[in-house]
Amino acid sequence: MSELSAGRAVIELLKAEQVRHVFGIVGSTFLDVLDALYDERGVEYINVRHEQAAAFMADGLARVTDLPGVCLVTSGPGATNLLTGIAAAHVAHSPVVVLVGGPSLDHLQKDAFQEYDLVSMFKPVTKYAVQVTKADRIPELLRAAFRAAMTGRRGPVFVEIPRDVLNDQTIKAPMLGAERYRPIHPQPPHPDAIRDAARLLGEAERPLMLVGGGATRAGASDLVVRLADGHGIPMITAYGRNDAVPNAHPLYLGPLGRAGAAEAAAACRRADVLLVIGSRLAQFTSHFDDRSIKPETAIVQIDLESRDIGRYYPVAVGIQADARESCAALLEALARSAPRRQTPAWRAEVAKLREQRQQRLAGEAQLETKPMKPQRVYAELRRALPDDTIVALDAGAAPAYGYDRLHFSHPRTFLTPLDLGGLGFAFPVALGAKLGRPDAPVVAIHGDGGFLMNAQELETAVRHQIDAVTIVMNNNCWGSEKAYQKAFYNERYIGCDIGNPRYDEYARLFGAAGFYAEHPDQVGDVVIAALKAGTPAIVEIPIDPNEFPAPATQARKR
Repeated sequence: MSELSAGRAVIELLKAEQVRHVFGIVGSTFLDVLDALYDERGVEYINVRHEQAAAFMADGLARVTDLPGVCLVTSGPGATNLLTGIAAAHVAHSPVVVLVGGPSLDHLQKDAFQEYDLVSMFKPVTKYAVQVTKADRIPELLRAAFRAAMTGRRGPVFVEIPRDVLNDQTIKAPMLGAERYRPIHPQPPHPDAIRDAARLLGEAERPLMLVGGGATRAGASDLVVRLADGHGIPMITAYGRNDAVPNAHPLYLGPLGRAGAAEAAAACRRADVLLVIGSRLAQFTSHFDDRSIKPETAIVQIDLESRDIGRYYPVAVGIQADARESCAALLEALARSAPRRQTPAWRAEVAKLREQRQQRLAGEAQLETKPMKPQRVYAELRRALPDDTIVALDAGAAPAYGYDRLHFSHPRTFLTPLDLGGLGFAFPVALGAKLGRPDAPVVAIHGDGGFLMNAQELETAVRHQIDAVTIVMNNNCWGSEKAYQKAFYNERYIGCDIGNPRYDEYARLFGAAGFYAEHPDQVGDVVIAALKAGTPAIVEIPIDPNEFPAPATQARKR
């Protein structure tokens, strides 16, 4: 056990967790940690232009690598600026570790400079929040934070270390591997629950799998496909989780939910047994009503957390376990039982629904209006993007069309704001994803409003040579809100129309590559050129300012 400065101990503890990038803005309260990085080649400090972007970048890295993303910022506004990004990580169950240098302990409870109760602020959006009050406890409490972030249903954590705890302190800090202080093996399912689930699936006439982020997190996508192939069970995905299964599979019908595929919803309404793998059935997937999930449908729900099993819909069988372990156990149980009765009528119905979706999407490739419809842009993107592309989709009207229209072949390639719905998410998340998986093409898709919320990070991308591509669909408005005012307020538009620069020119001002596409036949060429530019790039595409997705409240029970 060696003696280390407190700042060096923090860095060594991060390295033990395979952390290679730390995101933030330099601040005086944690200079002891930064100084330890001066001669360190294993960890890079990504100095951003706004702390919100640091949180989003850490989230993006964590989502694509399943390793911790780390933020390191100063007290006061340095920390409070993180909150939106950490809330995004919270709803995504993303293991982001927030490290904040706080005011000196001597000044607590004096309303000192930048003194706030940050632990209380961050508690609602983290799994664990703590202040370190003694240097000797840094290893213990940092490990407690990583334990919370990386076990069970993952999520963000918060650790505040006051500056006098870091200053001029020497501590003994044993470096332990993850297996020495937290469980690393997945949680298996109960045999009785698996037996009951296998019986229900074996008796089902119209079984359907709804696959969520828990399947991706557990690395269960291949076993889900084996269940589909071996037992004729069609697949749909939870909202924003399209990458949980290969979308080209003949039994995949599309995503369920708010801006999902009507064909997936139609299949869900017809299912007599719904096998939910790693999804909470949250609002944008289920709407919390019976428009897609019918009361008579028997639900088998697999989730790591008991809290969400049967929380919104009663279950026939609840399985609290790892998704991969549960799928493997189900495959074994079904193999031991009598062969599941195949129902040709259900298979034919599913095939028809899949063909309807394919025809609908193919028809959008013929839209010829100018400015382009966003549907046509996505048709061109499906042709142009390599199948290993990681796509970060922002909130807002133009990105919303992508939920039903983008095509995914591999897990951990679709990053969305999920239930937070935060604008400005996609660009910094894409930068973090590119750092986490530098060999993969990474594309962020924004509307013009959302992009400008974190557009300053283009300078960060250029300085750190993070070669992600950003597509900005420009309709000069806040489209989601304008859609509501159009549909329900007699087109009495207030606060919805905005202005923009030419974003291809904006890119070049920062030393990035800029592209502009007005015609459908230009989209594929410029996106491919942007991916090959070897530098951060922006592609601006003007879109029809009068084309909006249907507001959520227009959806009716069927």
